[in-house]
Amino acid sequence: MNIGLGSRRRTILLIDADAHARATLRKALEDADFSVGEAANNREGQRTALRIAPDAILAELMTDPTDAGTTITRAMEAIGGTIPCYIVSTAADALIGAVGLHELGISGVFLKPVEPAIVIQTLRTRLGVRQGDTGRA
Repeated sequence: MNIGLGSRRRTILLIDADAHARATLRKALEDADFSVGEAANNREGQRTALRIAPDAILAELMTDPTDAGTTITRAMEAIGGTIPCYIVSTAADALIGAVGLHELGISGVFLKPVEPAIVIQTLRTRLGVRQGDTGRA
């Protein structure tokens, strides 16, 4: 986990059973000056959310859209706030029209394999982080 930059650094929680997918996205996020917490499953994600109080959550769709929504909702309740939460999944076709994602507290969906630059730009925009604010030129 990156340290430094004080309150300017934003923390992202990655919840994904695929360690390789987490590592790939974690490296890209850390290179963009985000701090990153990781969890391999929903329960661990809830505990980690309490511990690190993330500014945003990226969660793999584990079984179905309502499960992802429940996981995200519980993680948000655990830290006592409303933060941007995104699903990262290969199962996006199952999401289209199946469930009102906004009603579940989901801000959006990234399709696997994710393009890290798009995830980073989305998070910067949503969290109000300018590239210069993170200490990079």
